[in-house]
Amino acid sequence: MDQNEAPLLVQTPPEMSTPDILADWAAKEPGRVLIEELRGSTWHPITAQQMHEKASSIAKGLIAAGIGPGDRVAVMSRTRAEWVLLDFGIWYAGAVTVPVYETSSADQTAWILSNSDTKAIVVENASHLAVVDEARAEAPNLGRAWVIDDGALDKLATEGAQVSDEDVRARYDALRTDDLATIIYTSGTTGRPKGAELTHANFVELTRNAVGALGPSILHEASRTLLFMPLAHVFARFVEVLCVTAGVPQGHTPDTKTLMADIATFRPTFILSVPRVFEKVYNSSEQKAAAGGKVKIFRWAAKVSGDYSRSLDTGGPGLGLKLQHKLADKLVLHKIRNALGGQAEFAISGGAPLGERLGHFFRGVGLTVLEGYGLTETTAPVSVNVPSKSVIGTVGPPLPGVGLKIDADGEILARGIAVFRGYHDNAEATAESFTDDWFHTGDLGELTADGYLKITGRKKEIIVTAGGKNVVPSQLEDRIRSHPLVSQCVVVGDQKPFIAALVTLDTEMLPTWLANHEVGELSVAEAAKDPTVVAAIQSAVDRANSKVSRAESIRTFEILLDDFTIANDYLTPSLKVKRNLVLRDFADRIEAMYDNAAKARAANGAGASAD
Repeated sequence: MDQNEAPLLVQTPPEMSTPDILADWAAKEPGRVLIEELRGSTWHPITAQQMHEKASSIAKGLIAAGIGPGDRVAVMSRTRAEWVLLDFGIWYAGAVTVPVYETSSADQTAWILSNSDTKAIVVENASHLAVVDEARAEAPNLGRAWVIDDGALDKLATEGAQVSDEDVRARYDALRTDDLATIIYTSGTTGRPKGAELTHANFVELTRNAVGALGPSILHEASRTLLFMPLAHVFARFVEVLCVTAGVPQGHTPDTKTLMADIATFRPTFILSVPRVFEKVYNSSEQKAAAGGKVKIFRWAAKVSGDYSRSLDTGGPGLGLKLQHKLADKLVLHKIRNALGGQAEFAISGGAPLGERLGHFFRGVGLTVLEGYGLTETTAPVSVNVPSKSVIGTVGPPLPGVGLKIDADGEILARGIAVFRGYHDNAEATAESFTDDWFHTGDLGELTADGYLKITGRKKEIIVTAGGKNVVPSQLEDRIRSHPLVSQCVVVGDQKPFIAALVTLDTEMLPTWLANHEVGELSVAEAAKDPTVVAAIQSAVDRANSKVSRAESIRTFEILLDDFTIANDYLTPSLKVKRNLVLRDFADRIEAMYDNAAKARAANGAGASAD
């Protein structure tokens, strides 16, 4: 199959906009809890009526400050309840939200604020305000700045006291589905960020149809989720609106250091995350078991969990596997469920392939991971596995109202209610991204006979070796990153005689791993040269190589001393490596790898060419 289009489940009237979703809840069920906010150690409910009133007071303050319909208002903050309230408040004012990652530099912030012509901004704290002040020279139309930690929401309410409820209602009543809702800037993995213009139709139509597709198994009266991904990212933003549409509570945690503690107290029923988080949960569980001398039990339980999950797709487990699974659950698996709050049944994973091993492991634990696929330009998901028809190893069928097609060169094309209207102030890039009404995603994939999408790589990241072999780096990188010692991996080799890799160590996992392997305490620099560590990374490389041909396999690697992080700008906030920056900044190290390999082969009389 090379094309699959799913019909709409829900029709949306053209006069409906995102603020109407909240206003409707406030009118028909004002006591419904839509947000739970952590204050101290207790989660406090915010009802639909309270959320509506807060959004209205924010809108009044913005209107009083001179924000007009269609004006841009930026938000620069970590993930917290105020972010959501501001988002709806901006929409209530008829304005357009421009997210700015809280990790953005002054240069990045200046580009977003100037390119979007932002008129006002709300930041989280004084540090963010300092970044904005530094960026002001490049954003001459930027006016007011409010600080959340300095009482921004209360100040907006006070400043807008003279604006009437009718004035606010008139603003959002005037909005239509095809009006602009937000400009979200791409993560910049392949160059300067472009502003994707998403309309109210993108959010309203997609969330209403997604609610129908996901069904009551996930979105029921007791459902709740904890958001910890950046709300500046389209994935979390989609779920923010999805929760309001479905009428289920969302909580927020701004600090990943307190994530597991917050999950334990919030007790979500479904979780939104990226594969790296699931890898870390698995790896840390394995290393804790190893530290307690129970690694063999853990690995046995993990195998049983995977076998149990696979049996569900082939007629169900037999009596022997049922008994093994029950014992594995008693010894190991229930601890992982408890660490996730005890009542999480589903997780929605996106951003990169999870892999069948982890998908089956977590389903055997009792947490079904539903992989989905999408981009900033598609308002996050264009496809997702749903409980009634989930196929591990795929990212599901298209959502209702979305069409997917595989182009002649294997590129995934998309059209329908999820697809953006174009790049802000960049007609050339917009034109290049569409063929007729099909959006070119830049990703490679295939559609199964049943219409399920599989991701096979990224078009712009394909490596062509000197021997002419096409290599998809993600297929190797994802497998290597699954090793508990590995934080990041970048496969290289374009126009080179063979494939190589740059690897960074997971500094959080390193001490436990070293202790479990009786190596003793080592710094990262010492670990990078330690024979036991190097051998472990080699084993990870060997496992990855076993899945590809020899011409695609990694022949050499180097362990770097510094990790790729959001702070040093080598990772996007959604934890994707900025490959272009790594290749640029580590060009000398990459060349040295090949030079050293060539010298070694020459010394052995083997030459340096690939097979």
